[in-house]
Amino acid sequence: MERHPARVVAFSDAVIAIAVTLLVLEIRPPQDTRHLFHGLVTLWPSYLAYVVTFMLVGQVWANHHVMFDQIRTADRTVLFLNTVLLMDIAFLPFAASVLAGAFRDGHGQRTAVILHGIAFELAALLFNAIWQYVRRHHRLLVATIDPAGVKAISRRFRLALTWIAVGTLLGALLPPLGMAVIAAFIPFYWLPIRGEIARAQPRRDEGGPA
Repeated sequence: MERHPARVVAFSDAVIAIAVTLLVLEIRPPQDTRHLFHGLVTLWPSYLAYVVTFMLVGQVWANHHVMFDQIRTADRTVLFLNTVLLMDIAFLPFAASVLAGAFRDGHGQRTAVILHGIAFELAALLFNAIWQYVRRHHRLLVATIDPAGVKAISRRFRLALTWIAVGTLLGALLPPLGMAVIAAFIPFYWLPIRGEIARAQPRRDEGGPA
């Protein structure tokens, strides 16, 4: 059974919106209002975890649209993999909270960075799994994407898998360095994907010219 991806995207957008909203709720206001400025400053780990996680989730959202813009129909495998992806995204506010707490308290930073990195690495893995699946089953793709566009998206998704893995491994040794590498991924990954918007070239099996 196959379904139009519009409902999949709408449900995914809702889950992602809830996840990024929950991120800010993890920032607890200072209890001591007599030293409010100092209390707000000491919350810098929460601000850092919020900004990095929010921007990374924003990339997940943007690239989710990039991917599903090229998917004509979704079968049960796509639905299942996307559901697991959303389950991982819903976990991210917890991972961000653990990260902020570890840097604020000065303990468990390696574990926190690894947890945060693994959560995003799993998201990258699922992106690659969904895309490689639809790439192998051409009937699921729109007719307007050409091979160059397919390869361009594939390269970008594989890069995410490698980049986040490197940041996570470095975080196991030097937590600040690992977070810096993962954070550096943010401005780079917002760049447009070359070949993402390809010229319409109907495939032979879609009734295009031979």
